[in-house]
Amino acid sequence: MAEITLKGKVIHTVGNLPIVGSKAPDFNLTTIELTDISLSEFKGKKILMNIFPSLETDICAESIRFFAAEAPYLENTVVLCVSNDLPFAHKKFFMTEGIKNVISVSQMRDRKFGEDYGIVMKDGSLAGILSRAIVIIDETGTVAYTEQVPEIGQAANYKKAISVLQTKTE
Repeated sequence: MAEITLKGKVIHTVGNLPIVGSKAPDFNLTTIELTDISLSEFKGKKILMNIFPSLETDICAESIRFFAAEAPYLENTVVLCVSNDLPFAHKKFFMTEGIKNVISVSQMRDRKFGEDYGIVMKDGSLAGILSRAIVIIDETGTVAYTEQVPEIGQAANYKKAISVLQTKTE
């Protein structure tokens, strides 16, 4: 399990992010159209998963805006913005903000995603929701990069994630 903090108070997750170089766990996430998507639908593409606690926080919203602005410049890459928020909240946020270029998804129907990726907070005031993390999966379905943000109130290293996506693999 990972040990992270919320305003300095220790919180634990149910596990750890997948190991870089390992096969990415499959997932079943729900889009704003209430359809389900899985890892296999993105075969042959890179996937950046921007995982966060809630659309209702400034840092989470900032991360979505950042990756939506960068997404058109990322070759062969799909960006998934993942939280526990219901698809209705995702849709409202995306429409209000005019966000395009990323796919907004919820773990509404299948909580296995958070468990398999080790990112469900299991204690503290935010128990049961997803921690802030970045996971990048390459075109072969292999985990290429992970970042478990150590303090919920901090942003992920967005620029590092983008640099990983822009690195050419031989």
